[in-house]
Amino acid sequence: MSKKIINYSGCFVCGQDNPVGLKLDFFYDEEKQLAWTEYQAERQYQGYQNIVHGGIISCLLDEVMVKAIMSEGVLAVTIKLTVEFKQPARIGEKIRAEGWVIRRPGKGFITEGRLIGEDGRLVATGNGIYYRAEGELAQELEKSRP
Repeated sequence: MSKKIINYSGCFVCGQDNPVGLKLDFFYDEEKQLAWTEYQAERQYQGYQNIVHGGIISCLLDEVMVKAIMSEGVLAVTIKLTVEFKQPARIGEKIRAEGWVIRRPGKGFITEGRLIGEDGRLVATGNGIYYRAEGELAQELEKSRP
């Protein structure tokens, strides 16, 4: 069973109030222990003709990995993001993004993620290091809640 993970109103990826954003909803699959979403890129998000821009691919991976952390009720910010592009994602193709936490050292989180094309091929993989937001930073992030 999947539960919806909170959106932040102005966020480029999940913000419903961002006029140029992707407006995606993210869910957490408790059985598989991963966050996920599905996305279908429109032409304004292309790089080369009919290919989704690498920045959008990177955004999706970053967001799905931080959402895996947020599913635990923790606010976190990205410290390091690494993306490996495997195959092009095509404009109009449904892409599934998945992210999960692999370790929790101290106040940090180590994550992995992947994007899968509608035909099952691996589009991109990523890993990230995230820092638990506390104090003033956490208060600032809380202001973004809807």
